[in-house]
Amino acid sequence: MSHAAPPHATEPAEPKRARQRTFLGMFSAAVREIVIVLVLAVGLSLIVKTFLVQAFYIPSGSMENTLLVGDRVVVNKLVPDVVPVKRGDVVVFSDPGNWLPPSQPVAQGPALTAITKALTFIGLLPDPAEDHLIKRVIGLPGDQVTCCDAQNRVTVNGVPLVEPYLKPGDVPSSLSFDITVPADKVWVMGDHRSNSEDSRFHDPDRTGAQGSVPVADLTGRAVVTVWPVSRWGVLGRFASTFQRVPDAPARAGSAPGAAPAGTQAGTPAGVGAGPSAGAAPAKAP
Repeated sequence: MSHAAPPHATEPAEPKRARQRTFLGMFSAAVREIVIVLVLAVGLSLIVKTFLVQAFYIPSGSMENTLLVGDRVVVNKLVPDVVPVKRGDVVVFSDPGNWLPPSQPVAQGPALTAITKALTFIGLLPDPAEDHLIKRVIGLPGDQVTCCDAQNRVTVNGVPLVEPYLKPGDVPSSLSFDITVPADKVWVMGDHRSNSEDSRFHDPDRTGAQGSVPVADLTGRAVVTVWPVSRWGVLGRFASTFQRVPDAPARAGSAPGAAPAGTQAGTPAGVGAGPSAGAAPAKAP
């Protein structure tokens, strides 16, 4: 007499455990791979942000219409240590000395604040630049910068500037000045001159000594607006504005025509750009 097999035979225990081990092994390998990729991505982002480029958020209008409130710009951090800063460059720099009022922290909860700071630190969020500003370089070390001539123009080493990047309706300056930029510093001004507390407003002795920004304080040159998409564009230095400006007179102890470290005088080989692309203060009064 034959015996039929039970309709629901139980699977042997050993093959089942083997399949479980295989699944766990594949899952563990996948998790390890994801972790490695994330660590490498964060590390690469941190290296890029520290040494090459960094994004900044524009919270004020002192560089209108070049940059508008809410724009995001990418800054080339090779300037000025590797690539010299030039006249016309739009630069981000740390506050050289109480240019900015004390910032008021925005309440967003400890968890969100920690996440935002972490993502900003590794470069995955743009820096709100609470202690940085962004302006345009008008004078390099040794330059004589004056305002204004008979046609109400800023002059650099005696050459009047035609400044197409100024906000329409603005005059080159409502303040008169005649300064010489000290060694290892630059003279900066906003494109929205009537709404920019730049070098002009931080130079009480009217010599350029206090209003000029140390080259060592420069974070880098703003090169492109990346957000919003409708504002995308290269931030040029308007080479034609500065191409006729001669080198500053040689100072005692320096070679004729030599530019201080981190700066480059003479005709800029800049990227031409129209006033629709530009720069504003990363945070500027």
